[in-house]
Amino acid sequence: MYIPKHFKITNVDEISGFIEKNAFGTIVTTEKGRPIATHLPFGLKKIDDDYYITGHMAYGNPQWKTFEHCDDALVMFQGPHAYISSSWYGHEEVPTWNYQAVHVYGKASILEKDELIEDLTVMLEKYEENRDDPVLWDKLSPGLLENQLKGIVGFKIKVKEIQAAYKLSQNRNETDYVNIIDQLQNEGSPDSKRIAEVMNERLKRRM
Repeated sequence: MYIPKHFKITNVDEISGFIEKNAFGTIVTTEKGRPIATHLPFGLKKIDDDYYITGHMAYGNPQWKTFEHCDDALVMFQGPHAYISSSWYGHEEVPTWNYQAVHVYGKASILEKDELIEDLTVMLEKYEENRDDPVLWDKLSPGLLENQLKGIVGFKIKVKEIQAAYKLSQNRNETDYVNIIDQLQNEGSPDSKRIAEVMNERLKRRM
């Protein structure tokens, strides 16, 4: 991913938090030179000093068969994004687009059954914890779970490289930056408001 220096993010904790918050991503591998992509929810875990992206896909999805011979898998995570009008600047300029994106590279391998169960248990706890009647692993019948496990393939990706870009008008002067936030907050798009919130948080940290 091309990342100009103004927009490059290297803080591992910040990137980890972004992945946790924007966990629905895209995994890309290749088969005979042709890219294959699947859109999935992912997990992030740290074992000793290594990070792993985890997930699962349908057994009928042929992409998991590429893991053995594909040197690297690419997982892409995207946050909010919004159009930035150049009419919001105090000088003549062209429009652009603000966004947050993280690319993770690493070797993918298949999870053992106990690892897959652990990963699914954690995922259910993450997404069900605030519900009135949470659907957790130990609440589901063993027969149902065993049958469902036969239909999926779990995998993990040992992270080798991370590329993170937050294009949030960091290259603009403070007056333009603040005006962009104000203009985005007045837009009707939820993504525009989310970008404005992210930009505003970064502005507060600079003060």
